[in-house]
Amino acid sequence: MNILNPLLLNEQFLGMEIIDKSDFLELVVRFTFNFLISFYIIRYIYYPHSRRKDYLFTYLIFAVIIFFLCNLLSNVKLEMGFAFGLFAVFGLIRYRTDSIPIKEMTYLFIVIGVSLINALANKKVSHAELLFTNFAIIAITYFLEKKWLMNMEYFKIIVYENIELIKHEKHDLLLEDIKMRTGINGHRVSIDKINFMRDIAYIRVYYYKDINDKYPDNDMPISDDGD
Repeated sequence: MNILNPLLLNEQFLGMEIIDKSDFLELVVRFTFNFLISFYIIRYIYYPHSRRKDYLFTYLIFAVIIFFLCNLLSNVKLEMGFAFGLFAVFGLIRYRTDSIPIKEMTYLFIVIGVSLINALANKKVSHAELLFTNFAIIAITYFLEKKWLMNMEYFKIIVYENIELIKHEKHDLLLEDIKMRTGINGHRVSIDKINFMRDIAYIRVYYYKDINDKYPDNDMPISDDGD
């Protein structure tokens, strides 16, 4: 009992409090709120359009780690050198995979931004302001993704061997042949490169992708004007 008395009376172990009830409750509430906001944006706004489970995993993990990192370190007085060193470590982190499309990068920025807001909001920020900020982000993201960009144009690059059909006057026949072979209902094409030595052409097929389409995950979105 003598060994346990200091632990029970001072509620400390190795120089740290075992539990601060008010801070712990605040952490749990903030984390739950942030996770629900992030989960809704990722699962019900982003995922129905992209169907990318790899990014689904990445965004959720980012939301969790960024929140805990900022929330816990916000209570720590960091030395200037350590702070610069921490940012230097983040600067070295890179995903050595294919480049991330701009839309996925935007969602990553949304997840990080929401986690930062919810983790670092202090007593000077009211609950009403915090709720309005989170739900404004959800509403704007939902409107842009579900309403404004419903008919977003995508393209797929294919290697095409029947170069007789790449002529301008045979545009409709080319689209019909591509649809018959691939199932892609394209509405226009552009020629990237022609190899007469091998009788092949690299062409881009442009089409409008619906939410329920099951095209492969490497489709590339572009703006409505085709840029």
